[in-house]
Amino acid sequence: MSKSTSTHPPTFAALAQAFFAEHLQQQRAMSPRTVATYRDGFVLFLQFAQVRLHKQPTEIKLQEITPSLILAFLDHLEHDRGNSVRSRNARLAALRAFLKFAGRRDVMALHVVEQALGVPMKRFERPMLGFLTRNEMMAVVGMPGPSWISQRDHLLLRMLYNTGARVSEIIGLKLGDLVLEGAPCVHLHGKGRKQRTVPLWRSTVRQLRAWLRLNPQLQPDSPLLPNHNGQAMCRSNVWQRLALAVKAAGSGQPQLLSRRISPHTIRHTTAMHLLQSGTDLETLALWLGHESPTTTHHYVEADVAMKERALARLEQPEASVRRYRAPDSLMEFLKTL
Repeated sequence: MSKSTSTHPPTFAALAQAFFAEHLQQQRAMSPRTVATYRDGFVLFLQFAQVRLHKQPTEIKLQEITPSLILAFLDHLEHDRGNSVRSRNARLAALRAFLKFAGRRDVMALHVVEQALGVPMKRFERPMLGFLTRNEMMAVVGMPGPSWISQRDHLLLRMLYNTGARVSEIIGLKLGDLVLEGAPCVHLHGKGRKQRTVPLWRSTVRQLRAWLRLNPQLQPDSPLLPNHNGQAMCRSNVWQRLALAVKAAGSGQPQLLSRRISPHTIRHTTAMHLLQSGTDLETLALWLGHESPTTTHHYVEADVAMKERALARLEQPEASVRRYRAPDSLMEFLKTL
């Protein structure tokens, strides 16, 4: 390290600019959406720090980003802004990423950075995953009517169920993402610009072919599921069409009307139905585009809990539910030595 570098460490503002412009966008090639999420969290933190430290953001020093300041900011998010624990942890993750980057650029502040990195994520109870039964799901998908809107909505719901796609992935589909010959599949563009390929059911392929015959003007770069103006549907439009489908399905499945069913509920439904049909966790993770296997394992936990409740109904009323205890892999390994 040169003498000038050690004597004049980078300013906090310079570190922040380098973090977003160089580290996130160039070195890690993060998507604009991910960068925007980091930016929003950083802006919230700077606004809070400006009030707490009585300094403009450009005057803040890295050494002032202390654990007490970070904890106060996280409490502010939860209590004043009403953020969930999940949102609180996401903001902390963004701050941690910046601090790790900054610590490598300004070794003089490394001790303070290490202390700040010690602020822990907050534990929280994950809600039980909500999903629909096969009959409920098919009632929501329904049968396509003669109108263009009905045909599109039916295909929208069928594609969501077939693929387990996120809303952003389904509304981002282009005609060119479809492969209907040979082994039919669809190419989904997921979070962080990750792509994955999901096979299509024969019934979905038939519906897609009918949709293409109804819309011969669609080009490879056209939205597969457009609105009346030929543009891609928006998130709120998908929520609205799903709400109408649930309301219609309520005549035969009245229990649906008392539940909050979102597009993500359909994603959970796809995952649970695949798991219950014997799909292994690795395949399920690839199907859903999960980066971490821990995320996919939540479906196993939900499935086990569901089976426990079913088992409890067969036992005596006073019998308690038996909890599943996974074998300790380390102990099993040691016993084999």
